[in-house]
Amino acid sequence: MAQLGQRKCLCCAGFFLPDHRNRKRQRYCSAVACRRASKSASQAAWLSQADNAGYFRGPVHVARVQAWRAEHPGYSRGRPRRGRALQETSSVQVPDPIEQSADRGESAATSAALSLQDHWTALPPALAGLIAHVFELTLQEDIAATVRRLVQLGDDVIKRRHGGQDDQARAAAAAVASGAAAVQLD
Repeated sequence: MAQLGQRKCLCCAGFFLPDHRNRKRQRYCSAVACRRASKSASQAAWLSQADNAGYFRGPVHVARVQAWRAEHPGYSRGRPRRGRALQETSSVQVPDPIEQSADRGESAATSAALSLQDHWTALPPALAGLIAHVFELTLQEDIAATVRRLVQLGDDVIKRRHGGQDDQARAAAAAVASGAAAVQLD
């Protein structure tokens, strides 16, 4: 049974939602076989009209096609046509932060922290989109700061898992080790 807004395909008889831009005229679904059937039905309907029956026939059209073929020799011979490159390919030049910092008189850590674009391109687009969506951020600087904070948090979690302790756990362990009594704070 069709749901609201669905149509029955004239080829496969399955129900589909027509495209919103062509809702009034779409009679076939988007399956490959149905699209082919739609095309052949459309061509047959066009050719069945009296004005269109001999549209591509006659000496005028023969002369037009012959003139076009003379202007474009070798077009229909099946040779692969290779397009010209629109621009030259350039090799990637990655700057060495140590050389740059030595030239400018600053440390490599400072120059690495300032190059937002270098770190930004290493972030997968899906992860950048997820961070932007979850934290409702739009600026690259804000997203980069959030990424740095998340990476630091992840490092802290991994360090705890592998035996590292945070400050509160160390203080509690030191208090128990020294024999101090536990104090309840309200």
